[in-house]
Amino acid sequence: MKGLLVALLGGGVPAGFVAPFTRMAHEASAIPSLEILLVRCLFHLAFACRLRCGRAPLLGPAPGRHRLLLHAAANVLSVACAYSSFVAVPSANAATVRKGSSTLGSALLALCVESRPLTGYDWFGLLGSTLGLLIMVVPDLLSLDPSTRLADAFGYALACLGGVALALGLAIFRALDFPAKLPTAAFGALGGLVCAPAMFLLQEPVLPAEPLTWSCTVAIGVLAVVSFLCASHAVTLAHPALVCAVLHSEVVVTLAVQHYVLRETVTPFDVMGAGVILGSISIIAAQNVSCHPREEEEEEEEEDEKEEEG
Repeated sequence: MKGLLVALLGGGVPAGFVAPFTRMAHEASAIPSLEILLVRCLFHLAFACRLRCGRAPLLGPAPGRHRLLLHAAANVLSVACAYSSFVAVPSANAATVRKGSSTLGSALLALCVESRPLTGYDWFGLLGSTLGLLIMVVPDLLSLDPSTRLADAFGYALACLGGVALALGLAIFRALDFPAKLPTAAFGALGGLVCAPAMFLLQEPVLPAEPLTWSCTVAIGVLAVVSFLCASHAVTLAHPALVCAVLHSEVVVTLAVQHYVLRETVTPFDVMGAGVILGSISIIAAQNVSCHPREEEEEEEEEDEKEEEG
């Protein structure tokens, strides 16, 4: 249960503000998505400086260094696709597609890799979250403007790719035995090396001149780092598929910010889908709360049996 609370309050809620702030920064100064990602990587590099000052290896022990770099590459790809989709399609829709694909991808990876299957309540919660996502996305896809259909489809494809990469990153992190600050530093280092040249080759850098753009960019960096650390820590305490499902709270927060701050239209399907997602999160949380005391009792009984045998 502790892992799900960390994912909900520290991972999902702060991440819900990232997509609207990205869209606000882009609309105010036309700042490219890679430039926003580069600024975020600079915040992640603060952990690299801390490790360097403590004379700790920046990329961890040599035997697990390749896995750490693979985890960082998956997350850089996920965030780059997500930020590009946020400026191409409505922020809540992009966040919804990304989270839906991450949940399905994480569940499939967990079934293939993990030896511990999901319970019936877990499957019910995952299916409910997926149903809520479909309720939100399908009507929007059917009502796309023919003149912008290709660009919108490309934005949704980027969001889907970002979700799959996020699920892969969470699965890799679960196999790591490093503290969360090491993957954070690796993300900043690899992301900075990739984004700096790519920003000049693929896009034209923009120097923000408005306080709103600077505020949104700094807020994105801070909130993204907090969400990254909490999500990475939560996946070590709970099942990756369950963490992805709880991170769907990001969609609900994004919808609220989109409606009250950006003044963009929120349809009844969006509200209905958000309600289904919240209900699914409640089912997952309630099931874990009810099982937690039993697990503690079983652990205590096993310890008592070992002491008696000893």
